[in-house]
Amino acid sequence: MNEAGVREIFSDAIRYWERRRVVYNTVLVVIVLAVFAYEWSLSGTAVSLDLVLRFFLLAVIANVFYCAAYLADFVAQFSAFRDAWRRHRWVLLAVGTTFAGIIARFASLGAFGSQP
Repeated sequence: MNEAGVREIFSDAIRYWERRRVVYNTVLVVIVLAVFAYEWSLSGTAVSLDLVLRFFLLAVIANVFYCAAYLADFVAQFSAFRDAWRRHRWVLLAVGTTFAGIIARFASLGAFGSQP
């Protein structure tokens, strides 16, 4: 195992996850906009200040949940599997983004028209 210091591990995690936060948020925005466009006939009547505030709150919550990846990353990097984890942590990003995307789709469908 490659012995890494605490500072190096935290820096590595921040470097990895913060660069990918943009991708995560972009995927969620694209999903919401796609549902909005698909449900265009109903979307116009659904848009209100309350809806905008609701989606802002959901975006903040999604980013708080994104931070859970840090906990998994820290634990894995402090283990004997640090090198393997660093090569495969993209799987956590893919699964987490997919999960958040599914939630974003259901929230958007509920807000803009047809219920799933």
